[in-house]
Amino acid sequence: MGWLFMTRTAMGEDTTPKTYLDAQFTYEREAKGDNTGGCEFIGLRVLDSACPGNRTWYGAIERYDEAGARLYVFAAICLVKWNLRAKDDLVFGYKDMDETAGPSEAACPRRIIDLLTSTSEPYALDWRRRCHLTARLRARKLPDGALIRLPEAMTFTDGSKHSEFRVRREGRRLVLTDPDGGGRYRVSGLMDRAFEIVREPVQAGTVFPSAST
Repeated sequence: MGWLFMTRTAMGEDTTPKTYLDAQFTYEREAKGDNTGGCEFIGLRVLDSACPGNRTWYGAIERYDEAGARLYVFAAICLVKWNLRAKDDLVFGYKDMDETAGPSEAACPRRIIDLLTSTSEPYALDWRRRCHLTARLRARKLPDGALIRLPEAMTFTDGSKHSEFRVRREGRRLVLTDPDGGGRYRVSGLMDRAFEIVREPVQAGTVFPSAST
């Protein structure tokens, strides 16, 4: 499916992409055809969802039968565009897919992944694996003053190349500098990168002999 755009009015009572998409994946209807899996009733409900930064919506969707019994739980993913200042008034757009499409977006929260039932679909399995990897990477702690090393050196706009950076915390912001504290560098998606925290040698302090009596 391609992108679908709409005005704020077309969203009805929903005021955010998350609430609108939650409603879109919650319904019951009669269905007939070869793609219904032999079931003439389709019931879907959102068990949990997230839309971080209004950029990608992730949802754990339960499909159930006419008696309300669970059939399975799968992941739905929607790319989101949200711009309340759009000149054409099309403030909201989305493009939906499920995990079997192998989406590039793989930052689904672990709590949602944990709700999914087992699957043998290779693209879905790979997507779940990538989501778990992203969650592990983002869970790392970066203390103020830590020295980190990227697998490969990055080239910056001034032409310099660096693979090691010192982490400085300025409130909620992370600032990267040279290992000696000079310069300031921006590395996009830092917490999604496979950097390592360098264990630096601890220098012993100078011990002065005690004065003789």
